[in-house]
Amino acid sequence: MSYEKVAKANQTIIGIKQTFKTIRAGKAVEIVIAQDADANLLLPILEEANKRQLPVTYVESKKALGEAAGIQVAASIVTLIE
Repeated sequence: MSYEKVAKANQTIIGIKQTFKTIRAGKAVEIVIAQDADANLLLPILEEANKRQLPVTYVESKKALGEAAGIQVAASIVTLIE
């Protein structure tokens, strides 16, 4: 289901650095993370999302998440924004 939510989203941010900036700016609505992503890289994102009580959804595959976001490479994290 989350793949469809990403595919239908009007605006998304892809990548760890951009997601962190978007969360801090208060524009993130939901975060979608691939389960096969490197957990150590995503820890700061998860901590910040927890502080701001943002919903975090997990999907199975980086490759499928990238495809759902409309890019031709894998994506570890996609953020839905306002």
